[in-house]
Amino acid sequence: MGCDGGTIPKRHELVKGPRKVEKADKNAELVAKWHYCALSQEKLRRPIVACELGRLYNKDAIIEFLLDKSADKTPMKAASHIKSIKNVTELKLADNPAWSGDKESIKGDKYDDMQSARFICPVVGLEMNGRHRFCFLRNCGCVFSERALKEIKSEVCHKCGVPFQEEDVIILNGNKEDVEVLKKRMEDRRLKSKLEKKSKKSKSAESASQQGTTEDSPGPSKAKDRKDCISSSSGEKKQVILTKRSDNGNSSVPGKVNKASATTTKRSIADSEKSEAYKSIFTSHSSAKRSKEECSNWVTHTAYCF
Repeated sequence: MGCDGGTIPKRHELVKGPRKVEKADKNAELVAKWHYCALSQEKLRRPIVACELGRLYNKDAIIEFLLDKSADKTPMKAASHIKSIKNVTELKLADNPAWSGDKESIKGDKYDDMQSARFICPVVGLEMNGRHRFCFLRNCGCVFSERALKEIKSEVCHKCGVPFQEEDVIILNGNKEDVEVLKKRMEDRRLKSKLEKKSKKSKSAESASQQGTTEDSPGPSKAKDRKDCISSSSGEKKQVILTKRSDNGNSSVPGKVNKASATTTKRSIADSEKSEAYKSIFTSHSSAKRSKEECSNWVTHTAYCF
């Protein structure tokens, strides 16, 4: 049927072969990765953060994602590895002076060049549009091109001077091989942090238990101190008793004073060569004694009856 008029059909018109695989536009992929948030698909705006796999996000979108704990929360593959705000790093980006922004394309009568980047490398000056490989330092968040780190080799950040290692360098929007390497580093880093936390908790628990045992049962040093205190106090008591015995003479009971010794003390005060004003202080003085006429017939609380 058909093919009238001497038309000769070709093979591809009659036989249907396998469909060709549709290839995505590379320019569109680069624009989506470097100009839009990987989580909310909105345009990147400051503050911009990056995860440990090198993906770019808006910080507001990450905070909303972490705060949303509802049951109807849709799982996001782009942010499934982000468990807290500590898993992302805020980037310190250098503005591109040649970038005019969206002001020129407001009316729609000018060509919008999507390859022009908003940020550049502060060392080399390359635009961060996906044509060149860029990376950031996890310690400080400064962003550089990979060419700058290779040409100017140093163990200190070129912008802020913070020291870093090779493990701290994370490539932004890398290929599959780069993502696998970064994923392995991320898992090792998180496992190491968990082990360190467990060791710290065990050490704190051991120190707390040791403090409790020391408070409950006194150590050998404290027991020795107590024994020394008891022995010193007993020695002082013995010395006091000995001094009392020596003062009392032949008295058998310590602390009791003989009348003879008391009279001797009184006589010594009366017979001492002191002034009359000093002698009048004591009751043995003649001025303290009362005559019978002055004495009362009843006993008061402080009666002077001699």
